[in-house]
Amino acid sequence: MLFRQLEYFVALAREQHFARAARACYVSQPALSEAIRKLEHELKVPLVLRGGSFEGLTPEGERLVPWARRILADRDALEHEVTALRTGLTGELNLGVIPAAATSAALLTDPFCTAHPLVRIRVWAGLRSADVVARIRRFELDAGIVYPDGVDIDGLSVTPLYTDRLALIAREDLLPDGDGRLAWADAAQLPMCLLHEGMHGRDLVDTAARAHGVRLSPRLEADSVATLLAMVGAGRWASIVPRAWIATYRAPSGTRTVELEGTEELATSVALVRGAGEPESVLARALAESAQRPG
Repeated sequence: MLFRQLEYFVALAREQHFARAARACYVSQPALSEAIRKLEHELKVPLVLRGGSFEGLTPEGERLVPWARRILADRDALEHEVTALRTGLTGELNLGVIPAAATSAALLTDPFCTAHPLVRIRVWAGLRSADVVARIRRFELDAGIVYPDGVDIDGLSVTPLYTDRLALIAREDLLPDGDGRLAWADAAQLPMCLLHEGMHGRDLVDTAARAHGVRLSPRLEADSVATLLAMVGAGRWASIVPRAWIATYRAPSGTRTVELEGTEELATSVALVRGAGEPESVLARALAESAQRPG
């Protein structure tokens, strides 16, 4: 059995198409098909349902996909560990990030890149916490920045990063005078743009609003905090976004940020998660260590 055969098999399971899998592996389709046939012969079980085209994996193939992913992940971890012993950390770190934590990713990865100049980082933004965790378990991501509450992180290593609070932001002329907290009933009267329903930040907002007897009906929804801030900057919209975004990107000109009633209901923890098995990802471990350093 060759690592190359497992790489082709995992690519086929991911792409669900022989030609796309071959392109992803930079080989011809016949070469990929033949390598998988040899793997089936060595394992003495059929892995792929074949007809005129790819028709899916056999039950045996479905069961072997997680094993193949784990073997390849262990191979990569071994290579990184050996290389680190010789020359320092190198390789590629795949990091999944929820939309609300995109600014945190920048603050986390910048010092890491400075400390480990040979490491490349690929950031996959816009993922939900559950998606990030699932991809870590499938060894498609090395680590992720997520909301740890409400998602199954059993068996993963968790490094708390910070607690963020949501705040309302709008142009000055949309807000009442004064610097006090804004009542939810007043917020409900504003032309609101919010994250999509089902996203963690939106769930926090809807739960807090209901606790104050208010239902928000946004006219615009997006899956990106950056989009919401751009809409607020356009002039006629209000939104409720993480303060970390406002602090990093600065509030659009002419806007004001105010606290809403019940700010404790709008607080949420953010954490770095990574696989906890052995051998662990050397790069993910180094990222977690970097996150724990002061400053």
